[in-house]
Amino acid sequence: MNYVLGVIGGSGLYQLPGLESVEEVPTETPWGAPSDVIVRGRLGATTLLFLPRHGRGHRIPPTAINFRANLYALKQLGATHVVSVSAVGSLKEEIAPGELVVVDQFIDRTTRRAVSYFDEALAAHVSMADPVCPRMGAALAAAAVTSGAKVHQGGTYVCIEGPRFSTRAESHMFRQWGASVVGMTNVPECFLAREIELPYATLALATDYDCWKDHEGPVDVPAVIATMKQNVERARQTVRALAATLPDPATSVAHGVLEFAMMTDPSTLSPATREKFRLFFGPYWERSSQG
Repeated sequence: MNYVLGVIGGSGLYQLPGLESVEEVPTETPWGAPSDVIVRGRLGATTLLFLPRHGRGHRIPPTAINFRANLYALKQLGATHVVSVSAVGSLKEEIAPGELVVVDQFIDRTTRRAVSYFDEALAAHVSMADPVCPRMGAALAAAAVTSGAKVHQGGTYVCIEGPRFSTRAESHMFRQWGASVVGMTNVPECFLAREIELPYATLALATDYDCWKDHEGPVDVPAVIATMKQNVERARQTVRALAATLPDPATSVAHGVLEFAMMTDPSTLSPATREKFRLFFGPYWERSSQG
């Protein structure tokens, strides 16, 4: 089967050797415009969709990212899987700067973001017990090993509002919670991917030890940027390997989660609302009308 891999991260990721038929695809969604135009290309039998989360030139701060438009745009263009590439601070001694973490859990410490598609017009409830698809996470971890970097499989990502970094007290608190890394961008991204039935996994690139490690001093932005640049090639290699080993999305925990999620009686929805959510529920509505 020909899969379509959505990649959310820095713009440097789509400079992949062997990427063919590259084109820019402007996209609009019912939730507005995504962060930037999406770059589409082919790598072997897999189509890749690249979306710079902060826009080209890193012009969009974390809180201002239109996460709902970003995930919807990828789904609208046919994405069957999504991988997120993100810089994080390490909260554990054993996760050194320059190493990679494939997280499997999230703690949401954001306060100013739209975290669901279902907070207006209709009510639907989707389980987020395990927001990362286990099969997708395992495939991503195996692909990351090919980059030559040390890879940690499993861990918890604390997402803070940003744009400021954590206080030292907050950093120590996150460690007491058992969290592995801290970042600013993967919530609500991970939740929205599940709500739109996309298998999702995160490749977290550790750039620093946050500020809990006293002798390290506060987070140094130039050092973070330098480490990120070193990790770009590792991320590219990981994406290349993952594109060839994507698991069947029909076996993902994300598959079919919307079938019984909607609590609102479909007959009460306005034509505009039905159209807005057709990408989500259309197949189930059609099946219901035929049954």
